[in-house]
Amino acid sequence: MPQTNSIYVAGEWRQGAATVENRNPSDLSDLIGDYGQASAADLDDALAAARAAQTVWARAGVQKRHDVLMAIGTELMARAEEIGRLLSREEGKPFAEGKGEVYRAGQFFTYYAAEALRLHGDLAESVRPGIEIDVRREPVGVVAIVSPWNFPVATPAWKIAPALAYGNAVVWKPANLTPASAVALTEIIARQDIPKGLFNLVPGPGAAVGQRLVESPVVDAISFTGSVPVGRRIAASAISHMPKLQMEMGSKNPFLVMDDADLDLAVAHASGAAFGGTGQKCTAASRLIVHSKIHDAFVDKLTKAAKAFVVGHALEEGIQIGPVVSAGQLAQNLDYIAVGQAEGAELLCGGERLERKTEGYYMAPAVFAGTRNEMRINREEMFAPITCVIKADSYDEALAVANDSEFGLTAGIMTRSLARASHFRANMRAGTVMVNLPTAGTDYHVPFGGRGASSYGPREQGRYAAEFYTTVKTAYVAAGAPE
Repeated sequence: MPQTNSIYVAGEWRQGAATVENRNPSDLSDLIGDYGQASAADLDDALAAARAAQTVWARAGVQKRHDVLMAIGTELMARAEEIGRLLSREEGKPFAEGKGEVYRAGQFFTYYAAEALRLHGDLAESVRPGIEIDVRREPVGVVAIVSPWNFPVATPAWKIAPALAYGNAVVWKPANLTPASAVALTEIIARQDIPKGLFNLVPGPGAAVGQRLVESPVVDAISFTGSVPVGRRIAASAISHMPKLQMEMGSKNPFLVMDDADLDLAVAHASGAAFGGTGQKCTAASRLIVHSKIHDAFVDKLTKAAKAFVVGHALEEGIQIGPVVSAGQLAQNLDYIAVGQAEGAELLCGGERLERKTEGYYMAPAVFAGTRNEMRINREEMFAPITCVIKADSYDEALAVANDSEFGLTAGIMTRSLARASHFRANMRAGTVMVNLPTAGTDYHVPFGGRGASSYGPREQGRYAAEFYTTVKTAYVAAGAPE
């Protein structure tokens, strides 16, 4: 069904100057729709409308912001099954994951609805007599949001919700691979009682719409989630007008399995984190660093677990792994299989394209053993259902290998030792560390982000989001003596 009216600018839906075809990666015969692409003129209109609407929204008051965000979140949670099915249809993650993602997106909005009421300032005593000081938080202004396809509802939600909660306007450029999810979320936001132009949806190619957006002097802040190369280009382009900048980019997450670990639990957590969401998660466990004493037993169990995963149509019952999102992503995944083998890694299972009842981008989850940390498959983010096992002879060696990466998003350890767990939490150079838990899976009310090449700028989520979506003002007042 054509969806050419998929651009939302200044409170109105528009047709695109061009369209992109949106097909179901589980069934390439299933055309979800043709979705419009924004033009440069659409983007300029959106930016102008956002600038005008932001000042109105900032004066609307915290109760108004609370009510709007609560309504958005409540509807998302109530319609999680419906929208989750659409999400799974276009992105390829199993339906349970799609439904869960939409529900979580609703939780972001209801959480920030409450946070809108908690935006408190501070009073400080001056070192000079007769002077009062207050410190307050104010909106940044117009926020540009550039979001990825792997979490097409949750990731923009955790950016849009705090942006609106703290009094900002939003211009959102979603990923072109998941336009239906973007439209579904926008339809909910568009129905709210907000100023025209406060929220804008401008899909389009990154080289055109995205580049023009991040270079615009109208934009006061940019929140980006995506690859390292794109993030670096955005940073270089944006610096000319110096907006606030927040970027969540690549990862190469280590998962340490020590000789004292619960082996079965370690395999369950490692395989779930590596292959859940078809490995298309920034938090996926792609480097499994395993103590030599249990290495062989772990690898044997992991290989059996990988082979047991049920791969198929995302909307079918019992499916654990859906298709890869696109033909291009599948080709890249298969290239990495060839790279690993050329580097001397042992492919224990998987790594091939699979045939199912419907034509789709199916791939068997792959396990590499005998890998070294300097191999490309252990240095580069693959974003695939591929994981690599590295043998380590001690905890110290495992930690050193884990930290030997330009990335630092998430990291995990399986151990019964309190000393090892405590040392790992203190010395692992990552933004999020997990003890006896998968690397994937975070809560919506606490900060999320990484270190090194994984992240740039303030944290997302929880109260820490205020560091990005607000600006701090310090006011000095000399009232004088009363007459």
